[in-house]
Amino acid sequence: MTGNRAESQMHGLTGKPLLYFTSIFVSLGVFLFGYDQGVMSGIITGPYFKDYFNQPTRAEIGTMVAILEVGAFISSLSVGRIGDMIGRRKTILYGSIIFFVGGALQTFATGMPMMYVGRSISGLGVGALSTIVPVYQSEISPPHNRGKLACIEFTGNVSGYAASVWVDYFCSYIHSDYAWRIPLLLQCFMGALLGIGSLIICESPRWLLDNDHDEEGIIVIANLYGKGNIHNDKARQEYREIKMDVLLQRQEGERSYRDMFKRYYKRVFIAMSAQALAQLNGINVISYYAPLVFEQAGWVGRDAILMTGINGITYLLSTVPPWYLVDRLGRRPILLSGAVAMIISLSAISYFIFVDVHYTPVLVVIFVMIYNASFGASWGPIPWLYPPEILPLSIRAKGASLSTASNWAFNWLVGELTPVLQDWIKWRLYLVHAFFCAVSFVLVWFLYPETSGVRLEDMDQIFGDATTAMPTPAQHAEVDSLMGGRSRISSLDIRRGGPTPFSADSAIPGLDINPPDVSVDNGKPQRTDVRTDVTQNEGIGGWISRMVKRSRRDGRSIIGQNGQYKRIDQDED
Repeated sequence: MTGNRAESQMHGLTGKPLLYFTSIFVSLGVFLFGYDQGVMSGIITGPYFKDYFNQPTRAEIGTMVAILEVGAFISSLSVGRIGDMIGRRKTILYGSIIFFVGGALQTFATGMPMMYVGRSISGLGVGALSTIVPVYQSEISPPHNRGKLACIEFTGNVSGYAASVWVDYFCSYIHSDYAWRIPLLLQCFMGALLGIGSLIICESPRWLLDNDHDEEGIIVIANLYGKGNIHNDKARQEYREIKMDVLLQRQEGERSYRDMFKRYYKRVFIAMSAQALAQLNGINVISYYAPLVFEQAGWVGRDAILMTGINGITYLLSTVPPWYLVDRLGRRPILLSGAVAMIISLSAISYFIFVDVHYTPVLVVIFVMIYNASFGASWGPIPWLYPPEILPLSIRAKGASLSTASNWAFNWLVGELTPVLQDWIKWRLYLVHAFFCAVSFVLVWFLYPETSGVRLEDMDQIFGDATTAMPTPAQHAEVDSLMGGRSRISSLDIRRGGPTPFSADSAIPGLDINPPDVSVDNGKPQRTDVRTDVTQNEGIGGWISRMVKRSRRDGRSIIGQNGQYKRIDQDED
């Protein structure tokens, strides 16, 4: 057995190095999101930009900034179905290509209409990336540090924002139109880098198994969780867990938006409200219009951009503590404490702008930094973590697309109204966002469950909407553990396999959830060229797969016919 395991060891990056490399690299997707959010904040106050576009009005600036959200909203609604059809990796590739095209149009814009078009197309790319990257991230992450990896991803977002602000600041010393064209050009290079990288990262193992690409699935799982060994016990157990969940969820039939709202309404509401409240809590008042906020407080010109850059650094640093706290303290305490801190800081900003005394500029900068730090440590990362982890695999991409769409819808609303409201209600604007922070606190307190350390396949136990009426012995053991029980009897886990009275075949006759055999030659997996024939006694597992295959014959099953992945024991004779 030892010899076989040694021969099945694959070469290359595996385990934690592969996991962290992939997580950090795909964070470029949200880096672009953050960069595109922040880059306009410094550009719109520049003299060369204003002269080139004939001194645009506040309404024109608001439209130019917010039109990105329109494109992002549209693409985020459609990318869920696209991600289910073509996979997470290809969706990332196409999103980065679209973003590159939009960035190029912005860079070489000759007028406001062309800038609008470029911003809209970039929005399509950003919407796709901001939807699919969190889904991909959650699907490759183990439960004990899923929160940490998601928070690292959000740090990538804020890194993009901070980088854009400092690029704007240093480019403000350029005395030509390049002062605003160069910051826009840089996003094209980053989009191209992400597109190239998407060609080498692994596909989501849960998507592979959900599409019956079992050989590719066990290879990816072995690389992520089994140190590259396809016979590693942990990797094979993870495969069984995912495959069991996939087969049981297929009993639901067609996974439409209507069924999703009917069955998982609570999960969908939490996913959408988390993203909506993250915008209504006021972050984009700072992200998009920080220089205008600081000008309102008394900082002028380049000094306003400098203060925005310093604020960006503190914002970035605030995203680091959640790496270590989110899986220890949990999601709920972080969201609740963040809401309280934001209420206090937003109220203070409003008050000091209202009194308008000589120390107002300094105090506004201080409380803006406190607000940004509070958001960056709580309502920044968690709303991106919550939706993909609480949604079941069958609707994960669709639900995440709706969640992200709600983000972009309220993102657009805030971006469009902020310049107008700053002129109209002035200091009272920050009290409006403080009110929504209070609403956030109440919703989290009464509705949001704690999900720290819970496997994606075990979220059904928290929400009580399990996909099957027959809970397995392993699910009973999991419930006992979550409710304070001490006994987890491994021999009752039908997903572990092995010669026990409670194996998978004994619990559900004919259900095969064991990983396929994959040969490894010189550290490289060798896929089979011939599909394995289906036996006469394939049981309920094969029956479920055949039923689903018939409904998908003209859709997703086409993907498997291109020869890239091979289906294992799932085709009809």
